[in-house]
Amino acid sequence: MKRLSLFTAAIAISAVLAGPVMAQDTATNIAPAADFAVGAQYDTSHVYVAPDQFDAFVTSFQATFGGTTSPQGQFQVTPTTSKTKSQLVLTPAGTVSVFGFLTPVPYPFGIERTGYLVSDIDAAVASAVAHGATRLVDTFPDPIGRDAVVQWPGGVDMQFYWHTKAPSYPALETVPENRVYLTADAADAFVSRWNGFAHASVKSDIPDADGAAIGMPGTHYRQILLTSGYGDMQVIVTNGQLPWPYGRDVTGYAVKDLHATLDRARAAGVRVLVAPHAAGDRTSAMVQFPGGYIAEIHAAGGKA
Repeated sequence: MKRLSLFTAAIAISAVLAGPVMAQDTATNIAPAADFAVGAQYDTSHVYVAPDQFDAFVTSFQATFGGTTSPQGQFQVTPTTSKTKSQLVLTPAGTVSVFGFLTPVPYPFGIERTGYLVSDIDAAVASAVAHGATRLVDTFPDPIGRDAVVQWPGGVDMQFYWHTKAPSYPALETVPENRVYLTADAADAFVSRWNGFAHASVKSDIPDADGAAIGMPGTHYRQILLTSGYGDMQVIVTNGQLPWPYGRDVTGYAVKDLHATLDRARAAGVRVLVAPHAAGDRTSAMVQFPGGYIAEIHAAGGKA
């Protein structure tokens, strides 16, 4: 059976600020790291759906955001025996790797939120560990590269991957946000360590952002916006007492016209869970695609 990494499974079958100073952390004593990022167009959200919902999800996601898909295939994407449907959806607003496992999913796969292409996987994993990450899956080979899964403080899980032959994709029209929900216990440690590894910069750090943005009007939360070669990230710092569906989303997609995007989404069978509303300097909505994938979608401008 073929074995491919979670992200490279889809690739292989395709034709293809400064803000307030963060709390000091042991990561601040580490020598400056090399930057192993390749580009946001190679960073994907990992979406796991039931096999019978696979096609419906792919169709609805592409209908909502546009773009193209790779051919669908069935592969082993883990270092131990398994089999999954796999397909890549490349859109101007971000890319997803879709998996519909036909066998049980080996641990810990399924908990990683993102796949990041790195220029040197051995050095990238070593740097991540030096900056406070924990290896959940040691680096393993696949037919077109190598992969590893790591966890950052606060339980932020992600995959790194590397290709023997570097892929080539056009830049995105808009860069999606990796939405990370943390409590104050982990937020500064995560931000400090991720920034050290990723060469990220803090675009803003708002200690009293409007809670309406996360379904809690009349309250406040800390919102930290980061950017790096791996793309954008929003760290949402709360007490963890969130109304559904907030916290179930891992990606926020930026679009030029939110209402037109939602019209396309509805027509494709996507549920709008939270109607468009003002959220700081943007208008935001929450949606759920066939198969259960929940995402935030936003456009610039804070008027719904």
